[in-house]
Amino acid sequence: MNSNKKIVTRFAPSPTGFMHIGGVRTALYAWAYARRNNGTFILRIEDTDKEREVAGSIEHIIESLKWLGINWDEGPDIGGPNAPYLQSDRLESYKKYANILIEKGLAYADPYTTEELETFRKQSEDAKMKCEVIYQQALKHLMILY
Repeated sequence: MNSNKKIVTRFAPSPTGFMHIGGVRTALYAWAYARRNNGTFILRIEDTDKEREVAGSIEHIIESLKWLGINWDEGPDIGGPNAPYLQSDRLESYKKYANILIEKGLAYADPYTTEELETFRKQSEDAKMKCEVIYQQALKHLMILY
C-alpha cells in the first residue's frame, strides 16, 4: 500500500428501518480499517428514499453506533470537510451534473411515468407467476415420468 495516501472509509446506511447485525458488521469493518490505518471514518446517511424512510431511524442508527463505540470523524451530527452527510442534501448537485450529462448526450432522462413503470412491474409480476405455474407443472410431469 502507498503510505502517502490517506485511507478514508465510510458507512452509509439507509434510514428505512432500524440498525441490524449486517449494518453493524459493515460499519465495524469500515471503522476498524480506518482506525488501523490512521484513516478517516465517515458516516453518511443515504436518505434519498423518502417514501421508505422510517421516522426516528437516523437517530437510532447514530445512537446504536455510539453505543457500540463506533465513532466517526465526519458525519451528519458533527460535520466535516466532505459535507453534506445526508444524501438528500446533495440532490441539487446530482441534478446539476445529471443535466450536464444529458446536454452532452452522455445520459438520458427516463421517458416513463410512474404509472407506466407500475404497469411494467405488474406485467413482470404476472409473467413471473405464469412462469412459476408452468415450472411447477413441468416438475409434476417429470415426477410422473420417474
